[in-house]
Amino acid sequence: MKALIVGGGIGGATAALSLNRAGWEVEVLEQAGTLTEVGAGIQLSPNGVKVLRELDVMPALDPFVYQPETLSLRRGKSGREIFNIPIKDIAEQRWGARYLQVHRADMLAALQVTLEARVPKAFRLNAKVTGYSQSADRATVHLEDGQNLDADLVVGADGIHSAIRTQMIGPDKPRYTGNFAWRAVVPMERLGELAPPPSGCVWAGDRKHAVTTRLRGGTLANFVGVVEQADWIEESWSAEGSKEQALKDFGGWHPVLRSLIENADNMFRWGLFDRAPLKKWSDGRVVLLGDAAHAMLPSMAQGAVQAFEDAFVLARHLSDADNVADACEAYFKARINRTTRIQDRSAKNLSLFHRRGTAAQVGTFGPMWLAGRIAPNTLLAPLDWIYGYDVTKT
Repeated sequence: MKALIVGGGIGGATAALSLNRAGWEVEVLEQAGTLTEVGAGIQLSPNGVKVLRELDVMPALDPFVYQPETLSLRRGKSGREIFNIPIKDIAEQRWGARYLQVHRADMLAALQVTLEARVPKAFRLNAKVTGYSQSADRATVHLEDGQNLDADLVVGADGIHSAIRTQMIGPDKPRYTGNFAWRAVVPMERLGELAPPPSGCVWAGDRKHAVTTRLRGGTLANFVGVVEQADWIEESWSAEGSKEQALKDFGGWHPVLRSLIENADNMFRWGLFDRAPLKKWSDGRVVLLGDAAHAMLPSMAQGAVQAFEDAFVLARHLSDADNVADACEAYFKARINRTTRIQDRSAKNLSLFHRRGTAAQVGTFGPMWLAGRIAPNTLLAPLDWIYGYDVTKT
């Protein structure tokens, strides 16, 4: 049985590894001429690390990960700590795997190296897919250069602007949330005493918040800053913005955050768009995965990790399936409630740290401050259903 996987990014590469592990022949179709990844940091929660561990990706990834000491929340302007919960020594015990931070490029490279060691020449570059067709026993993808490629299964892992989803479902209907995000990666050596803390740290403030992490073994600092703005902003990972505007957006905020912006080579920004859950992820032998199926806001840091879970569950359903279409439908039924719940939680979390005015901030952050000092487990418990989940054993 052969699968053609549309999209050579993180979701597509994980799908290829999962299906190969289940005994399928795989080929990944990537429209770009090189295998590269834009973006910045990924927070790999334990539910995602379990999948990577089972697929034996961790030996290639481990040299590049950073394991944060804590999860923390601070006030954006003063830097005052609201809570700071140790995570490094308890993640594996509580959730079954480590909590890691990694650069997207390193994540993709580890997946590529692992896949190509098992399936040489698994990636076909310069292969832009424009659509698909199918018969009772085959699925066909159509390439921009006129080629048609046949397989038993087509996996649409081609991201938020998925051509496969557009044909299957119709035109995308994203909703601008009224927020956009800045992002940058800065070498730690430039920051000196203003380096961000060794944690997954959220900095909360009036109508905006920031997140700082560390990448590549702690040699890079990662900055994401989410700002409310009514005007529509393009949904693009590669759109550049001005450093001056970023500094203006975070004017008066803590020196650690301003130093990150000042020392960045480039500042990128993208609009944050919400999407309603889809009513289906498959059409016969053609199936969606990752962002193509359920694009998520970054507020729960689950986008990449849910693609890992998708890939593993899809492969499980296809491993001994008599009917490919039925297996794809069963995969959707197995995943839709969880991904919808995480989509919803991500949307609600987007404005959680944007409280306006002293009363609202005290009402939100006061109980968190108290819990962090007398009952920190109450702050971790809401994450248990996400981080403790293990698709490799479910």
